[in-house]
Parts: sequence; structure tokens; C-alpha cells
Amino acid sequence: MKSWIEPYFGGLLLATVIAASATFMSEHYGAPVMLFALLIGIAFHFLSEQESCAAGIDFAAKTLLRFGVGLLGLRLGLAEVTSLGFGPVAAIIGFVLATLACGALMSYLFGRRLAFGMLAGGSVAICGASAALAIASVLPPHKDREQDTLFVVIGVTALSTIAMITYPILFQSLGLSAVQSGFLVGATIHDVAQVVGAGYSISDEAGVIATYVKILRVALLPVVMLVVMLSFRGAQQQRLSVPWFLVMFAVCAVAANSGVVPTAPMAMLNEVSRWCLVIAISALGVKTSLGRIIKVKASYSIILIVETIFLLMIAIGYTVYLAA
Repeated sequence: MKSWIEPYFGGLLLATVIAASATFMSEHYGAPVMLFALLIGIAFHFLSEQESCAAGIDFAAKTLLRFGVGLLGLRLGLAEVTSLGFGPVAAIIGFVLATLACGALMSYLFGRRLAFGMLAGGSVAICGASAALAIASVLPPHKDREQDTLFVVIGVTALSTIAMITYPILFQSLGLSAVQSGFLVGATIHDVAQVVGAGYSISDEAGVIATYVKILRVALLPVVMLVVMLSFRGAQQQRLSVPWFLVMFAVCAVAANSGVVPTAPMAMLNEVSRWCLVIAISALGVKTSLGRIIKVKASYSIILIVETIFLLMIAIGYTVYLAA
């Protein structure tokens, strides 16, 4: 057991200490715990590539995050789904397809390959860095593929981090309700971690709604991968699979609404989920390199920024139209 956990211990300990510090500061100063976790984590980026910390930080930022998101299904009640309505499901599909098309158009206008447009559009439309890596795996081979993927991963991570901080302020300034804000957070922010952080910085209700909407976007990843595979004859055919944390989220939601989970274990699991997410976002902060972010090529940055703004505008337009 010791030999299995030893490579992860240093990084997990660092992320946990940052998470505990962020929780302490949040309780005493009233600011969002996720924001504190992210900012404190960034200050310790120099440890992200240390051999004693790298594996644990990566585990926390990916696996622990997904486990925490899966447990969030326990907080999703039928009331939240009913309050959101089923129309937004169709809207999310429309947002994803429109953003994918925007990526293809922007790549054409800037003289980039269609493959880059699909890569960038898919990452913005679905789930940021994770989607970029998944889509890159089914694109046809190219000498610049790894470099393009790295640029997209850095770019969407930077934009998602900025969105996590600014979007809640924007949505609240527009006078939107917690449900509306939660929907917009889940529909527009790229990475799962930042969606959770932004949603819960508004309220618990907004956090649950944001996670639910984000899960809908993540569920479309296999569809987008299939579209990409069919768009390029040279793409290698690979088996598409549903993310395990999506299945876990659905199972937890069913269990919570069926009443099979007693109150005490439910409260304990909710607390476990909260700590998993705070630790994961602390690790995400440690992995965030401000130096690498500013080195992204201008044309790549413009394409990603335009796609991000495009997704934000159509989502806000849809929400305001429904409220009118």
C-alpha cells in the first residue's frame, strides 16, 4: 500500500494543505473558497514539476476532480432539473454545434487548418483541455498536431480561469437569478473544474445547476469526436466511450432522488465531494503556468477568444430571451 501511494503523497499533501488554507481564508474573509484555492495554488506553480509532487498534483487535478464531480450527482434533485426545464438541453446541443462551426470558420479566416478549427471549437464547446486531448486523438496525423494541441490546452485553460473569476460577477451584474447564472456558467465556461468553482462562488443552487449543465456538454463529447472522425478520412477509428464520472454523476443523482441513501451518509458524501473539488482546484492552480500562457501565438489566442465570446453571447442571448 505504501509503495502505491508514495509517488502521489507529496502532490496530494500540497494540494490538501492549499485547500485547507483556502477553506480557512474563505470562512474568515467571506470570499469564494474556490478562488482562494486557485490563487494560492498558482503561487506554488514552481512545485508542479518537482518529482515528489508532479504525480500527486496531476492525480488531484484530474482523477480527484472527476470523482468529486461524480459525487455532485447526490445534490441534484428533481426540483433543480424541473426549475431549469428540458428546453435548455436542446439549447446546449445548439450551442455546441454552433461553437464547433465557429471554430471551423475562424480557422479558415485566419488561414489555419480545418483540423485546428475543429480542435479549438470542440475544446471551447465541450470541456476545455480534456476535450482538446480527446479530439486530438482522432484527428489525422500531422507534424504540428502536438504543438497545436498544447496551444489549445494552454489557451482554454487560461480563458477558463479568467471566466471562473469574471463570469459570476458579470451574470450577477445583469440581475440574473441563481438558476439562470448557474445555467450560463455551465453552458459557457470550458473546464469542469472552473465551472464548479464559478457556480459555487455564486451559490450552492447555482453550483448544482452549473454542474448539471456542464455534464450535458461533456456527454456530447463522443458525438463531437464522431463528427471529427467522419470529417477527416485519415482519422484513425477509435472506440468512443462515455466518461466514467458522467456515469457516476447519473447513478448518484438517481440514488439521491430514490431515497435509498440515508441522510447521514448523504451529508458525509457531500462533504467528501466538496473537499475533493477544493483539493482538485488547488492542484489545478499549482499546474497553471502564467509564463506558458503568455507565449501562446496571437492568431491562436484570437481564435479561442472569439469562440469563447461567441459562446458567451449566444448563451446570454438565449437566457435573456427566455426571461423576456
